[in-house]
Amino acid sequence: MVSNEQLQRQAREHLLLHFTRNGDATADGELLVIDRGEGLHVYDIEGNRYFDGLSSLFCAQLGYSYGAEMGVVASAQLERLAFNTNWGTAHPGAIELATTLADLAPGDLEHVFFTGGGSESVETAWKLVRQYHVANGEPQRTKAISRAIAYHGVTLGALALTGVPAFKEQFGAPAIPVCTVSNTNRFRSELDEAAHTRVLLEEIERTIVAEGEDTIAMLIAEPVQNAGGCLVPPSGYWHGLRELCDRYGILLVADEVITGCGRLGEWFGVTRFDAVPDLITLAKGLTSAYAPMGAVLVSERVAAPLYDARRVLAHGITFGGHPLSAAIAQRNIEIFAREGVLENVHANERYLGQRLGDLTGLPIVGDVRGAGYFWALELVRDGEQERFDATEREELLRGFLPHALRSAGLIARCDDRGDAVLQLAPPLVADTDTLDEMVEKVEGVLSAAGEHMAAFADAARA
Repeated sequence: MVSNEQLQRQAREHLLLHFTRNGDATADGELLVIDRGEGLHVYDIEGNRYFDGLSSLFCAQLGYSYGAEMGVVASAQLERLAFNTNWGTAHPGAIELATTLADLAPGDLEHVFFTGGGSESVETAWKLVRQYHVANGEPQRTKAISRAIAYHGVTLGALALTGVPAFKEQFGAPAIPVCTVSNTNRFRSELDEAAHTRVLLEEIERTIVAEGEDTIAMLIAEPVQNAGGCLVPPSGYWHGLRELCDRYGILLVADEVITGCGRLGEWFGVTRFDAVPDLITLAKGLTSAYAPMGAVLVSERVAAPLYDARRVLAHGITFGGHPLSAAIAQRNIEIFAREGVLENVHANERYLGQRLGDLTGLPIVGDVRGAGYFWALELVRDGEQERFDATEREELLRGFLPHALRSAGLIARCDDRGDAVLQLAPPLVADTDTLDEMVEKVEGVLSAAGEHMAAFADAARA
């Protein structure tokens, strides 16, 4: 077996890590190299054990105990048909999976376009929206609406919809004209829930009118927004989005790359809010990360023009709907039903929320928010709601916490695309005992973090 030292050196010399300060991550043998997984835990190359409190970036819905079963499915598929595109031909796996997803989907989202991942799904949604409007004689609908700090991907089309300026500025003019509106973060707001909903929807309507109501093609939103820390919508918000989009001829897209496939306890998180969008984007949990795959679910009315005689769907992805990924996704859905995965999330959601809510007793925890198995703790200065400044965030999120989490044997996400948060998204098969394990580790880490930041502030004042 290759040693940790060799892997650290090879990573430093050859591997570019995604969304990572490569010089820091690969310096001094600090790169966490995950070698294997078992149950809800992963093990690094030296055998150290970590609770995966992030489901490997919201992907590993089933954890790490189904590899053998998925391997049997993969082997059978590869022996039968290793590959075929969906460009003018099809294969049984893609057809059967599309049918399964259509059966699971709300409303009339009966059509499925397969992709390789989340950014591809978001860009596909945009292109389908544009083709719908062009076919209906409204080619002037060239703009989109998305929300502040929202993350919708990093390929250039998806990046235009992403509301994180630091991710975008160095790459030039956006590929899509996008209007940005407020997200649903209520922490520190003095508005009650109904007033918050009203203010948010009024802002969106003002934006539509100001931009020209016949120029907006789509509005895209996650049911619970990831960036900014699990921002749950207020009551009536999704109903309001649906009504505004219908009134102004705009297509509503639910970006469920993270929230779909059980993360909120439903196959499609938007159904928690009793709304049916025109398109839904999926990826990540569609295969529980046993293979790469994404998809876009499309309503009857949006798909209808694509079935007109001689009209070409002007978009394609070579590996979209790969037979291997389709077979694994189908088995993933079967395992969800067999193991009662959605039922497990429903049964334990309140318990997890209460256990995390207890951590607001720590001075560093200002807010706990989320749904299903998708939660964030907003971190604040010493018992107040004050935000950490840039220097403090650097010290906390990229200095203290990564080392403290690693020492505690916990994988979680430190993020400050909005304010400082710690995100938790355990595998959907976690029971109360394993959720307790995760929360106890978080409590120890954040207790120490509060003490560290108090000392850091004292040193800065000295």
